[in-house]
Amino acid sequence: MPADATPAAPPASRPRWPLLAAGAGVVATAAGLLVHDTWRQLPAERFALSLALALFALAAAWPLQRWLRWSRASALAAVWLLALAVFVGPLPLLAAALLGSAALAVGRWLASPAMPGSAAISAIVGLMLIAGLTGWVVTLPLHYAWVWLALLFAMIALQRKALRQMARETTHGWREAVASAPHAAAFAVMLLGLASTACWLPAMQMDDLTYHLGLPTQLMLHGRYLPAPEFQVWSFAPWAGDILHGIVFILSKQETHGALNALWLALATGAAWSIVSSLHATGTERWLSLALFASLPTLVWIGAGMQTELAATAVTLALVAVIVAETPGRLWAGIALFAGLFALKPVHGIAALPLLFYAGWRHRSQWPWRRLPLAPIAFALLAMSSYVQSWIATGNPVLPMFNPVFQSPYFPAEQFSDPRWHAGFAPDLLWRLTFDTDRYVEGWDGGFGFVLIALVGLWLLQWLRPGRRALMLAVTASLLLPLVPMQYARYAFPGLALLAVLLPVGAEDALGKRLLLRLLVGVCLLNLAFQANASWLHHSAALKRTLRSGGDAEAILPAYVPERLLARRIPDSEEDIVLAADPMRGFVAELGGRGRTVSPHDPSLAAAARLANDDVSGARWAALLARERIRWALVNADIANPALQAGLARRGAVRIDTAGGIELWRVTAAPAGGVSR
Repeated sequence: MPADATPAAPPASRPRWPLLAAGAGVVATAAGLLVHDTWRQLPAERFALSLALALFALAAAWPLQRWLRWSRASALAAVWLLALAVFVGPLPLLAAALLGSAALAVGRWLASPAMPGSAAISAIVGLMLIAGLTGWVVTLPLHYAWVWLALLFAMIALQRKALRQMARETTHGWREAVASAPHAAAFAVMLLGLASTACWLPAMQMDDLTYHLGLPTQLMLHGRYLPAPEFQVWSFAPWAGDILHGIVFILSKQETHGALNALWLALATGAAWSIVSSLHATGTERWLSLALFASLPTLVWIGAGMQTELAATAVTLALVAVIVAETPGRLWAGIALFAGLFALKPVHGIAALPLLFYAGWRHRSQWPWRRLPLAPIAFALLAMSSYVQSWIATGNPVLPMFNPVFQSPYFPAEQFSDPRWHAGFAPDLLWRLTFDTDRYVEGWDGGFGFVLIALVGLWLLQWLRPGRRALMLAVTASLLLPLVPMQYARYAFPGLALLAVLLPVGAEDALGKRLLLRLLVGVCLLNLAFQANASWLHHSAALKRTLRSGGDAEAILPAYVPERLLARRIPDSEEDIVLAADPMRGFVAELGGRGRTVSPHDPSLAAAARLANDDVSGARWAALLARERIRWALVNADIANPALQAGLARRGAVRIDTAGGIELWRVTAAPAGGVSR
């Protein structure tokens, strides 16, 4: 048992009501599965694949245990890391490791080296420093491989002695941590490895293909990012996460999001370990906290794409780790992390406000009054690059949000909203998030996991623990706050992850180790069983195709996003403008600024396309294609409007290729020198 862990009370001295509270959550979960027929949506085939991968990992780890005398947890970690190298690629992993090492070198100046898990916290702080400062120069032609290599290696070289020492300390700490609860450690590493399989998949999610790939691809191709709000209304959306992806793109000279996502997953795990260590959890509780976090179904959804929630989860966990640590020197690290949340997405920063209030209350006697006036300046420097540049360029710092207030000409003077996610903030919201999940996210029931209901007893225990009520109030508020304006489950995931990490702490004393193990292992397995319900990507056969092809994207993309393969047939010329003619499939972000779409991401072109669809002669479409200087078109053959087809014919378009029902057309007629918008 670790020296700082609280010994469990003997069974005879434990009150019985904690057992009843824990049992109530189990009974409620079983009732919900039955009443809502959630059990019928169990993705049995995908669950079987996860179990098969787990068995394969155990078999592959056995030689390392047998011949090298490694612990099972260490052997499993090596197996999953090797799998990442196979399916993600060694070069992207090296690029992400280089970025992470440089971030560690920078972040250690702000994060206390005495806190548990200081390496993970320092690296997260450093990533937010790099992203925040780079945001001010992201539009300048500075972002070339040799520039970033020189910069990152310089950061590492200046701190090489400290980095070597941190590596030794981390290795020693890992061995001690595994020795404290070897079976729980192996279980947690197994679940983290299964979660990392999400990083193997190529980018196929709508947000990535319509927006997120744009900035990293432009950095890789052109050495700079050129926002174009006239074509992509989200061009100036907070870009910290995409900047970090862009650095990895530049270094590896290829599109790769899985490498950085694997780094975020590892750092989030380290930050979670820091939290539970500072709260004096036992060895078993610490590993079970990590296992519970790793089992959350939403983790594989955000791990397979470029949305901000994975980074925000790591940053939120690091912020709480800094708050609860029993070490001084937390002001600047905390500011960097809090600013980083706003640099990722406003909702993440707003969700962290209760945690900030808790930090102020917890450390009210230690406020560094002399340094506080500098805090807003540091916050603005790291958080505001996208907002300031958006305000200057478009008149709206949060375009397209709140445009009735800012009246930017790039978006209608109406509030941006998605009516799908306004089911209502009701008293039974957390219950419905668990058992009626498809009302709150693009997934299937059970895809948000079962922590909120199954572990409600542990939540009550936390409220009754001395000195823990204020923290639980802040964490619960952080979970609920993003759900108040819009009931979209993905935005609440960082709060859910934080709650999952905290719930096991202290439960061993109340329930006993055996009962706690049974409860949490059962919840983890239930989460794992419904993991594929988190999104269509995992509900499909994408992972099986990845395994069969050895990670070859060209064997996977045709079944889901054939536009990506067709786009590779288009010459890489600035004059070859490409139109995605299906408003629901505006997958042109990877074209480096040459893509146009008739989706709501380009409101003026979408409106023009609707008018053109009313002219069956195709004349309006022909004029529109000429005005926008379209040379290539991606057309969904199943729903293509006859007016569009007539317009293509008028422009002398020739069909070049077809894949998965998507057609690639080349407009051969010379563009009529139209006027750009």
